[in-house]
Amino acid sequence: MKRITAMSLLVALLTLAGCRTDYEDMTTVQRDEYNRQTRSLYSYKPDPSAPVQVTYRIDENRFMTLENYDRCNGDNYYNDTRLGIHQKVWTGVPTGYRGRLVIDDPSGVNVVVPTAKNSSCGDRGCTSYFAYSTDSGRTFKWLDYKQYSSHPSEDSEKYKIAVTANALYIVKADAVNLEHSKGAYVRKGPLYPMVDLTNLDERKGRWETGDEAPPFPVGLRTPSGQDHFTCDASIRSAGQPKTP
Repeated sequence: MKRITAMSLLVALLTLAGCRTDYEDMTTVQRDEYNRQTRSLYSYKPDPSAPVQVTYRIDENRFMTLENYDRCNGDNYYNDTRLGIHQKVWTGVPTGYRGRLVIDDPSGVNVVVPTAKNSSCGDRGCTSYFAYSTDSGRTFKWLDYKQYSSHPSEDSEKYKIAVTANALYIVKADAVNLEHSKGAYVRKGPLYPMVDLTNLDERKGRWETGDEAPPFPVGLRTPSGQDHFTCDASIRSAGQPKTP
């Protein structure tokens, strides 16, 4: 009975942590505690000896890696070998976000990392977030793109998130070819140094949504050609059995 009670309390805590304001207001310490409890719920056992996996590649110098993980649940880092950047962005399953991701900024200044919980979130639902950087991945801020989702990972399939040299696009539609789908919903936000997308400098741009937003640009492409996160859940460190 005690075990059931403890688990119930933990589920309640995670549900509350999924709310938009709670997550955005978390300190680094609070986020670490949240990640720790998430790992406990799903019997996550991080393995620092697990081989590094590249989960998303922009080009030969810029890519996302998964480290200190178990069953694809671990620490996600943004890397730029040219600039010597190895920045932890978040802890979780990179392939929880099933939508498409395009990073088409030749300058390398703008980066976006979408996330989605790979679990059911109950009646209240969870909020899905993406991390974004306008200083080449040295620092990241967070913004939500979907609220009150009972199945955030599945719902993320309807999204395409992209960055260019001066803008961020969020496209939502029910068809595979998202940006050309009839009825696709587009949000465009301006990107500039140290931008806060929750509190824009109106002199430098504003959010454009729905009918106000321009069409999604034709031909945007990540240099590597990759547009989804990948991870092999069977990979484990030497001496560890393969994950079933």
